[in-house]
Amino acid sequence: MCGIAGYIDYTGKAGDTELKKMTDALSYRGPDASGQEVFSLHNATLGLGHRRLSIIDLSPLGKQPMFTPDRRLSIIFNGEIYNYREIREELSAKGHVFISGSDTEVILHAYQQWGDECVKKFTGMFAFAIFDEEKQELFLSRDRAGVKPLYYYQHNGCFLFASELKAFFTYPGFEKAIDPQAFRLYVQYTFVPAPYTIFKHTWKLEPGCSMRVDLKSGNIAQQRYWDVLDYYGQPKQKIGDAEAKEALRQRLIKACEYRMVSDVPVGMFLSGGYDSSLVTALLQSGRSEKIKTFTIGFTDAKYNEAQHAAKVAAHLGTDHHELYCSFDDAKAIIPELPECYDEPFADSSAIPTMLVSRFARKQVTVALSADGGDELFAGYERHAALLGIAAKKDKIPAALRPLAATVLRNTPKTVLNKIFSGNISADNLAKYLDFLQGKTDLTDMIDFANQTAAPDTLAGLFTQAASPVELFRKNEIRKLPGRLDQLLAFDYLSYLPGDILTKVDRATMHISLEGREPLLDHSLIEWIATLPDEMKYRNGVSKYLLRQIVHDYLPREIMERPKMGFSIPLVNWFRSDLRPLFDEYLSEKSLAAHGLLDHKQVAKLLHEYYSGDNYRFTLLWTLLMFQLWYKKWMQ
Repeated sequence: MCGIAGYIDYTGKAGDTELKKMTDALSYRGPDASGQEVFSLHNATLGLGHRRLSIIDLSPLGKQPMFTPDRRLSIIFNGEIYNYREIREELSAKGHVFISGSDTEVILHAYQQWGDECVKKFTGMFAFAIFDEEKQELFLSRDRAGVKPLYYYQHNGCFLFASELKAFFTYPGFEKAIDPQAFRLYVQYTFVPAPYTIFKHTWKLEPGCSMRVDLKSGNIAQQRYWDVLDYYGQPKQKIGDAEAKEALRQRLIKACEYRMVSDVPVGMFLSGGYDSSLVTALLQSGRSEKIKTFTIGFTDAKYNEAQHAAKVAAHLGTDHHELYCSFDDAKAIIPELPECYDEPFADSSAIPTMLVSRFARKQVTVALSADGGDELFAGYERHAALLGIAAKKDKIPAALRPLAATVLRNTPKTVLNKIFSGNISADNLAKYLDFLQGKTDLTDMIDFANQTAAPDTLAGLFTQAASPVELFRKNEIRKLPGRLDQLLAFDYLSYLPGDILTKVDRATMHISLEGREPLLDHSLIEWIATLPDEMKYRNGVSKYLLRQIVHDYLPREIMERPKMGFSIPLVNWFRSDLRPLFDEYLSEKSLAAHGLLDHKQVAKLLHEYYSGDNYRFTLLWTLLMFQLWYKKWMQ
């Protein structure tokens, strides 16, 4: 795991100094070594910079940039190729000679052998750049799920690329100009969705995509080499429970074992939920040495899963470690978030993720986590809720749906809460009524479920107009025949890379810890996408098939409990001890620094929240995170 940075400068102004500054900005991603190479070409200067966190082949032979023996090709690489040994054997049989034991060298030779198609050979997480000096071309690629980030900037005669935006901040030609459209998207989703970034002329390479830059012409061409929708669009397997369960188990074991390949200590984040318990069980089963497991706990019982994780660890026999997070611990992390997340990011679970990462880093250099299980097996509450809403709509004849919407619109809130089994907000009621009347579909509904507030509420916040954009390939998702497939595909293409994987990458790499995601092995999603729906969600039970495997290793009484999620009680703290942060950073004076938000509308949201409306907290937290980011990077 490492950090990469580079540039193509057509103005002739950049050199070693600029490249070193870009690379050093990412030093925490790779504290073990650094390397730079500048190429003076006919019409441009190209720089490749690298910071190394040594995981596989700790020797100097793994140094980057790395070259082929003829020095025609050079590479900088962030990530891990877990099946590099198999690919190396295949390449050796074709006459390739290797001098190191690194996966980086395997990528380089694979590209030499197969060109762009080499990425289809790789099982792993990666973002890399390969320069072909003879062709004067730069090839960049990002892994299928989007575990590893890759940003790029094209403007004013230069092309920049890096693992994080802060590498661009050091470059003299980079303009920090906020894109109002991207800002609106951030407020809408709590993250800036790919391919956008918070800045103009700056983009994210999307997961499963590659890019080629022709240095002679300056042209850029992108291609999607892998698409999860290809698998959701296939016919469902005809397979029984027992056969599917064992086939899934073997695929999971292979994915987990791949991610134990390392020349440094490896541990596991264990929450005690089904996903992390499954990965831990598969890793510990059959091993004599104890897997190191790490858990974060909270003094507030409503948010504390530590005791559940401890039971799982005790039953499986892991080397378990737990750390309790206090109010002071969480409070101390908040000012550090903009340094870690150099693009506005507002998932509050970044706080415990940073704490558990720091805790684990004291003992290990690699930590596995179980992200992806909810996206694969319908584990989020919104999946069950939306399937239920769709089923209720089906029971109402189409001709009567407008009348039903009118009745619900005029129904007292106390009655509505009973109908919807909870305290339904005005925003959520409006979304449901639109769905009932056919103004929106299920893909819109899962999209709304991932947003901070209803579109009308959000629209009033902004001082600058922006054109609507189509995100997350919704039109393609709508064509999937199955409702559950639509929900899962949407989250896989949106929430997973934009929120979850961004959160984990920055939190772990900020303290030089490599995070690995076994449930995101592409072979798993390719197979699971074609399973019948009832093996994922059956009779109101999510993760059905996955749960059956977990129960082979852990008693049901340990596992069967309500899902809690990875969060902390910020919603209560900001009405008391942390209220000064809202009052200061969301004040009219603070908002005037950029003028992007209507301070009267923000004040209205604050009043609603202070009056007891918890629904407004996520939106206010999102605005606060932008304000802290703006102060850190823009003032």
